[in-house]
Amino acid sequence: MFLSGSTQAGSEAITDASGRRPEHSIDDSIHLAQADTSMPAEEDDDIYFSDEMMDELYDEPYDSIADPLEPVNRAFYHFNDKLYFWVLKPAAKGYGAVIPEPARRGVKNFFNNISFPVRFVNCVLQGKFEGAGYEFGRFMINSTIGVAGFMDRATSQFKIPEYDEDLGQTLGSYGIGHGFFLNLPFFGPSSLTDAIGSAGDMFLEPINYLDLKTKYDLSIAAFETVNKTSLRIGEYEALKKAALDPYIAYRDAYYQYRQSQIKK
Repeated sequence: MFLSGSTQAGSEAITDASGRRPEHSIDDSIHLAQADTSMPAEEDDDIYFSDEMMDELYDEPYDSIADPLEPVNRAFYHFNDKLYFWVLKPAAKGYGAVIPEPARRGVKNFFNNISFPVRFVNCVLQGKFEGAGYEFGRFMINSTIGVAGFMDRATSQFKIPEYDEDLGQTLGSYGIGHGFFLNLPFFGPSSLTDAIGSAGDMFLEPINYLDLKTKYDLSIAAFETVNKTSLRIGEYEALKKAALDPYIAYRDAYYQYRQSQIKK
């Protein structure tokens, strides 16, 4: 549930405790799920819903992910919720008060840049060769004139799009379903398929091949998580405040975001 994505799920990832994106961020899920379903304000004011339209709307089957482990998932949701409000959010707010936003965005860009192999390989596996080319170009530009990736020159100067692909999306593109919902302690929302995909993506993360002691690995992960969260404070709170059942809203936002990513 830690805020980073994923996002996704634009794709900045629901970071997890690894600081990277093995389970795809809920903040991306919140942001993009809302963006996909919202309409321009000038159109929304003029819409009239007839009785027939409303009947048709409510007759539509509700699309959600299977959740056979809901009692366990809810328990982990409450654990992560408390961890966010008691530990991660205060740390992120303190960090944000000391480090200016441009520097924090630079750090985020750096970590995103070194995760290039995950996006590139999964573009190739999905047959998105144009996307693979864009990703390679982005990496070369940002690693050079972008000063080791701290500046996203590929976007700001060359308008090259990012293809935020991962193994979970690759499996989905081959027709493999989500399985069932998982909400993991520290890592946040996922699905059976995404959890398997995340394990595979870890082998493509260059930072995992650094010969560091475990304590340094964890320190880097914690630093990245706090940095990303400092740029996303308020999104999770907004979802929770607006929902009758925050767990259901949290689960469904994640599912809808992942569905939209696979269909791209």
